[in-house]
Amino acid sequence: MTSPATRRAGGRAARREARANPLSDTLRPVRPGLEGGLYRPLSDAQMTRIHAAVLDALEQIGLADAPPSGVDYLTGAGAILGEDGRIRFPRALIEDTIARANRGITLFARDPHHDMTLSGTRVHYGTAGAAVHLVDVATGNYRESTVQDLHDAARIADTLDNIHFVQRPMVCRDIPDNREMDLNTLYACCAGTTKHVGTSFTEVGFVTDAFEMLHLIAGGEDKWRERPFVSNSNCFVVPPMKFATESCLVMEACIAGGMPILLLSAGQAGATAPAPIAGAIVQATAECLAGLVYVNAVRPGHPAIFGTWPFVSDLRTGAMSGGSGEQALLTAGCAQMHHFYGLPGGAAAGIADAKLPDMQAGWEQATSNVMAGLSGLNMVYEAAGMHASLLGFCHESLILGDDLIGQALRCARGIEVDEDTLSLDVIRAACIGGPGHYLGAPQTLARMQSDYLYPTCANRASPKEWVEQGQPDLIATATAKKERILATRAPARFDPETDAAIRARFPIHLEA
Repeated sequence: MTSPATRRAGGRAARREARANPLSDTLRPVRPGLEGGLYRPLSDAQMTRIHAAVLDALEQIGLADAPPSGVDYLTGAGAILGEDGRIRFPRALIEDTIARANRGITLFARDPHHDMTLSGTRVHYGTAGAAVHLVDVATGNYRESTVQDLHDAARIADTLDNIHFVQRPMVCRDIPDNREMDLNTLYACCAGTTKHVGTSFTEVGFVTDAFEMLHLIAGGEDKWRERPFVSNSNCFVVPPMKFATESCLVMEACIAGGMPILLLSAGQAGATAPAPIAGAIVQATAECLAGLVYVNAVRPGHPAIFGTWPFVSDLRTGAMSGGSGEQALLTAGCAQMHHFYGLPGGAAAGIADAKLPDMQAGWEQATSNVMAGLSGLNMVYEAAGMHASLLGFCHESLILGDDLIGQALRCARGIEVDEDTLSLDVIRAACIGGPGHYLGAPQTLARMQSDYLYPTCANRASPKEWVEQGQPDLIATATAKKERILATRAPARFDPETDAAIRARFPIHLEA
């Protein structure tokens, strides 16, 4: 008879062997596009009331400051220009736009393996934030972020399973010229990752140059238009309820060039949006619906992401409070409104008010990331690496965020209940004439990888084992991983001929 000790050791060996073999994407415990939607902070009646308030706001208040071209597009679609200069949107126009808009879009990547389908409650996490500082965990200091820092962030994100896209998380503060900064931002991100990239443009005049670069990277304009792997993060409104003239012109140019649009409304509750969470959702939803009318007036059916990004303020000081529970609720409520309309959408989560990747950062980042996933938010922006309410970005925190987001995705996946998972036959076999445990059982071995997620950096050793390992520190572990990633050339870098063509045409600041 086999002793319990032998059975136990055999079980461990089998589990180690099972974990060493990579799973197919369909069997992984977490993966891009898992369906959430299990958490619904708003009832159906509440969403209906919010929708009614949104229609009233658009019809009665409208938006100001549309550029002349925008006025033409919007009034041509059925909006009304008032004597006060505000564009108002009849209910029928909004309802028709929602009915005709895309119910699902694909955001392409340079590597098709990383393509993302945005529909229903499919969840994807990625970076964003445009921080102006890099957080140095070794010293605790903040310094101005550089194009190299941005490229390194993209390189790190390219290796992380649970970071599904890269929207620029930092501003290249070492490049003072805005045109050169925009172009180098695009280059640094695309040269760092083959995942989908999001970026923005300071002026409409820079968009033509950006498309020239993208055509070079793609291998021609036709190939770019077939698979546009960069989207435009467009702050087309200045809350409350005003169009941002220059950004609207950028949006029109990006639509003409075939680039998907993130319609980004980023009011701050208590400052540029109403203080109540419901009021902030009303304003952001109204602004994004106006943007959706705009996009579809320029080009019907153009891919657009419904980007309600309202932020929370600490009402005692007026400072942004992205790591608060209120922010988590706000983001989840916005996700529900996306589902109410059946539109692909995105919002912000994972922001820490904490200045360093410490315990405060952990609870702040986890709370909103988990709730965003549970709510079925299609695109969770700013999900990793962001500190000091978006002022600082940290490479180590990006790496640790990959573990954190993995757990958030596992929560979003929920609990499967079927004949196998109910386990009645397995319980019977273990208890009646069996070993009295499930170690080494076929179901245990089959489920240990498909149902359970194991962290990369987090330490689950016992205190004794932890001491034997040299008492590894979480931040030091992340730093070591960062250094390993950055010690090799980015696989996403362009071939020499393409890179030479880009450098001959544009002032690229990264070393070749």
